[in-house]
Amino acid sequence: MSVERILKINFPGKLVFGNGVLKQLAEDVVALGCRSILLMTIKPLVQQLDALVNDLEGHQIQVLIDTSIEQEPSFQDFKRVLDQYKAIAIDTVIGIGGGSVLDVAKLVAAQLESDQTLEDIVGNGLLKGRSKRLICAPATSGTGSEVSPNAILVDDENQKKGIISPFLVPDAVYVDPLLTVGLPPAITAATGLDALTHCLEAYTNKFAQPFIDMYAYEGMRLIASNLVEAVKNGTNTQARQDVAMGSLLGGFCLGPVNTAAVHALSYPLGSMFHLAHGLSNALLLPYVMAYNYSAAPKKYAEVAIALGCARRDTDEETALAGIEKIKELIRDCGIPARLRDVNIPQEAIPQMAEDALKITRLLVNNPREVTLSDALTIFNEAY
Repeated sequence: MSVERILKINFPGKLVFGNGVLKQLAEDVVALGCRSILLMTIKPLVQQLDALVNDLEGHQIQVLIDTSIEQEPSFQDFKRVLDQYKAIAIDTVIGIGGGSVLDVAKLVAAQLESDQTLEDIVGNGLLKGRSKRLICAPATSGTGSEVSPNAILVDDENQKKGIISPFLVPDAVYVDPLLTVGLPPAITAATGLDALTHCLEAYTNKFAQPFIDMYAYEGMRLIASNLVEAVKNGTNTQARQDVAMGSLLGGFCLGPVNTAAVHALSYPLGSMFHLAHGLSNALLLPYVMAYNYSAAPKKYAEVAIALGCARRDTDEETALAGIEKIKELIRDCGIPARLRDVNIPQEAIPQMAEDALKITRLLVNNPREVTLSDALTIFNEAY
């Protein structure tokens, strides 16, 4: 199970976590002497960010607000944003939103004044640097993008591509769970299950690391025990805070260990059918677990215990209880559980399986090898 891989962690320079820390963000930005800021966010948050923007403008800081990223971003989306701002003397990029907004904000900060093209930096470790200050604040408890070295874009062939670099880890991160209070139940559920998947896939990973296991285990525990409450009672700030912490811990798993087959198989659902990333993961998670657990029964038994299951007589039985627990969690969150429930045609499965197998950077992490026929089987099980 354990395969040697060097542990490398790039933490953000500063992390501030807690209800209301957005106020601290304004104070810190003023203290840093920023003069011109690009604030990337989403339309539903603009009103909530009024106080922040007024505060900054009151200190003679120019704030440009961009709300153009509305779904999973493409190469074209990113290039359009970059072109729009590259002639302006921006010193700081702030991303406040879900993973799509944060990913683009991270890349814009790296690419303003860069001589590398987007195509030059796609892949692992190809980005040479970043000259602009970068600050991120997540408005969902899901992607972990605010602390990860990853950014995901859909290319011109409609395939998801990853840009992975330590330069994409922000200088400062502000996690204010109050930003998630207004999220609709379906988005709370899908993003929370995405975060849970980050933790679970890191914990059961072929390249799992004890240091990351601590984060992954606690992340699973926090999300499993608080997500349904956050979905059903969105104003419960304690549940929101616990899920936000679980999501943050999941984000820390992404650089050093990363995800595996659930994410690889979910990518075609996003690129072919524009399904939200968190929902794509949730639809596949129990079926990939059922495929994987025999390759790492002890790890999957520990997952079950983190999820709140009692230990059974054997690791295998405990692991199976964990898979049932995930199905129950999905049901209790009230989101679709089958591919057919989201109108994915069964005849698309062969193409989805072929596309998923191209995501070798994630499949290599899976505790059990996934062949084309295995991918077909998993998709059909999930159908």
